[in-house]
Order: sequence, then C-alpha cells, then structure tokens
Amino acid sequence: MNCTDIDDPHAARAAAPLRVASHRCRVTAHQAVNARYRYLRLQAEADLASATRPGQFYQLRCPQTSALQPFLLRPMSVYGTGPEAGTVEFLYAVAGTGTQALATLAEGQSMEIVGPLGQGFTLDAAARRVLLVARGVGLATMAPLVRQAAQAGVALDVLLSARSPADAMADELLRAAPATVHAVFDSDGSSAVDRVEPLLAELLAAGCDAVYTCGSERLALLLRRLLQPHPQIRAEVALEQRMACGMGVCLSCVRPFEQEGRVALQRVCREGPVFPLREMVGGWHG
Repeated sequence: MNCTDIDDPHAARAAAPLRVASHRCRVTAHQAVNARYRYLRLQAEADLASATRPGQFYQLRCPQTSALQPFLLRPMSVYGTGPEAGTVEFLYAVAGTGTQALATLAEGQSMEIVGPLGQGFTLDAAARRVLLVARGVGLATMAPLVRQAAQAGVALDVLLSARSPADAMADELLRAAPATVHAVFDSDGSSAVDRVEPLLAELLAAGCDAVYTCGSERLALLLRRLLQPHPQIRAEVALEQRMACGMGVCLSCVRPFEQEGRVALQRVCREGPVFPLREMVGGWHG
C-alpha cells in the first residue's frame, strides 16, 4: 500500500447530496435496558421514518444540567424508526459527558436532533442470506438492517460479541426477526480473535451474499482477511468515529482508506459511516 499525496480529502468517494434538517422532538420513552445501555424514543413533526436509511445517524443536542454542559452535538446511530412517521429510536451506552447528560432526559421533555446524516448500508435485492457481525453498541447500528433484511425474506446469520451475556442484547438487536445467533463473550474468552476466526471462516464458507459489521475494529479486520478468498461477497463496515459537525465541514472525522493501491482520506460523517469493508485501514485512532 503506497501513501500518495491527496489534495482533496473528499474526492475519493462521492457523497450523496446532503438533505438534512433540524428537528425538535418530544421524548416519548427513555429507560434503562441494562446496567450500561439506555433506550431513547423521540417523536418529531417530520416524517423521519421514510427519510432514514439503515446505517445512518443523527446529531443529538444533549441537555445542559448544573453539573454537565456538553458543547458539541453527539453523533448517534439510528436504532429504529416508526411505526409512526415521526418516530426515531436510539440505543446508547452511558459513557462521557454528553451521554450522561442525555440520560437525564425524562419522558415529555424536548430535545433537538439534526439529520438524517451519512451513507447507509446497501442490501441487494437478490440477497438470500447475509452475515451480521456486531459488538457492543454497534448492534444499535445493525438493528435497522436486521429489520430490512427480515422484511425482504433474507436469511440472517448473526455473530454477536459482548463483554458478558448480560451485555449481549440479542433480543434488542433482532426485535423478533428470525436469525441464527452465535454469541461470544469476553468473560469466558470465546470472543478472542483466535476463537472467533474458525467460526467466521465456517460461516463464510457455508455461503452468504453479504457481510455487514459494526462495533469492533479487530473483528472487522479479521473479516477483511477472511473475505480474501470470497471476492463475490459484498462486505460493508459501519464505523464509529468522534466528530464535531457531522456534515463534512470540520474534517475532524477524516480517516484513511485503501483504494486501488493508494490511501484516500474520507470523512466518516459524509462518505460514511458505512464503507466497503475491504477498503478499511486498521490502527487509525485520529
């Protein structure tokens, strides 16, 4: 892989026209899922359900409290939409200042979101079986794709990686969609790469039309390597990246990708967050 000079970091992969808006939303549900994750459902006046694709995200303006004053909006993958036209759902881990402040919102309160943003997943109409690999909060990103595939009659194989069984949240990912689930955990060592590799290799060899992943760089890079003998399989990765504006202006989320033997810089918020998995470059934590 040769790193060439790149004058325009946006030129390597064209982004679709940006059609976003700011939406004032009412909190209709907000509750703990387990010790680490919370579920948030918002209702807007606009038809967010038809405007949002699996894999896209919104920027959330987290509330300010006496103890917490988050400044930047927080990017958050869409967990679900509908059935009402204005309903959008999020599943998030409480971690830093922004999500701690977000966790204080009560039902009936209002908040602002901006979106939908970014490029989503591509599910071919001819697909009959797909493999999903998700870890941690990455499962929230995958949930709308699970729903889309299930509605299209696509068979689902799912590898779910988590710290422990308490964090797996298979029911939250599938939401009653039929699937064959393989769960691996840090707590018993089954999530280690050398333990996961033969399982993934077997699933790929059994045949699938596409692979989608989110939530773990090590699993994404393992998939990239295992996919080398399977050039016919579509492979996409949804990336998690710190960002500021979310609309491609500030360039804070630029990271490198390998394209045709050269390194191309892409904005995760605009050209992504979903990218071809085979273009992913590991070890980047900009």
